[in-house]
Amino acid sequence: MNLQRVIVVARKELTDNLRDKRALYGIVLASLFGPLFIGFMLTQQAKQERAAQEIKIPIVGQENSPMLVHWLQQQAGVEVIKGPADPEQAVRDTTEDLVLVIKKDFAEKFNAVRPAPVQLVSDSNRMSAFAKVKRVRTLLLRFGSEIGSLRLVARGVSPSIASALKVDEVEISSAKQRIAKLFNFIPLFVIMAAFAAGMQIATDSTAGERERLSLEPLLINPLPRWQIVGGKWLASAIAALVGMAATLAITAYIMSRLSLEDLGVRFQLGWPECLLVFAAVAPMGLLAPAMQVYLACFAKTFKEAQTYMSFLIIAAIIPSMLSLFYPIADKPWMKPIPFLGQSLLANDILGGVIPPVWMFVAAAAAVLVVTAVFLWLATRLFDSENIIVGR
Repeated sequence: MNLQRVIVVARKELTDNLRDKRALYGIVLASLFGPLFIGFMLTQQAKQERAAQEIKIPIVGQENSPMLVHWLQQQAGVEVIKGPADPEQAVRDTTEDLVLVIKKDFAEKFNAVRPAPVQLVSDSNRMSAFAKVKRVRTLLLRFGSEIGSLRLVARGVSPSIASALKVDEVEISSAKQRIAKLFNFIPLFVIMAAFAAGMQIATDSTAGERERLSLEPLLINPLPRWQIVGGKWLASAIAALVGMAATLAITAYIMSRLSLEDLGVRFQLGWPECLLVFAAVAPMGLLAPAMQVYLACFAKTFKEAQTYMSFLIIAAIIPSMLSLFYPIADKPWMKPIPFLGQSLLANDILGGVIPPVWMFVAAAAAVLVVTAVFLWLATRLFDSENIIVGR
């Protein structure tokens, strides 16, 4: 088996596409999108949590309950200010994140040992105010609980009598595993980088050459079709693997620069974890270009091929998306399933659990088999004259 010609074709495709700014932009954007998105989202969430630690609470009707106002002022990081004349309009106009309204009959019902009315005016559609609203709600619930306990004590009743159950939770997962669940979107972005980084070369070397009428002169050469397909696939696979590695490295760097302590978590994505995660998801850098090369053979133009690629990315990441938003039981037989197996292996590694070697081998072997199938199908298309004259 002469692989030298495959390497020659791959070198030719890499050289041609690296001269094209679109190919370079594709690799760069594929590498930066995931890490920058992760960094932006975590930074915004950390800012919200920090803002909730030092909070100003506008209160309307402070004179109706000096005790509640005084209690809130004693809490760490809480400052009570005068509320607006129209609380709902102030929140609607975003001049205030929230407004606490103490009703006029608060004292009357409070003294009568009845639920005293307060209103917490907020907008649930404003995610920027979510942390503040959550903290104020927690403070009000704590105030109510403390007052309720004091009332029971004043009447010679133990506060524990109001609790019919005592629930002791036994958590069997490690802290790192629980925190890793918050970051299980990292493997998804790495897998998406495989599709995005290799897409330009895969489509340009097939549908692009077909559109430019440069594919026919290439096929006139006395080369086995599998060598031509293999060279185009190898060039795309190299770009995909580079994009995946860059995405993972940039993500690790950004994670190391973020103040995750503000989110109440301690998570570190070091180089050992990065290497293991890359070993788990790297086979997708071989499968994604094979699927793209095969699918692009059906397109007559570069733009048409790009349309196919967008649908391919959506279909390919569905298993990984399901593992994010739907509780899928992690079973050993799932590891050889392409896309899903790579996501599960990476999530285990991020959770501090190193899967056995056979799982890595089984997952990679399954992906390589599917890759070989798509390359074989693409070779059959290149053997047909329809690759030139038909669709």
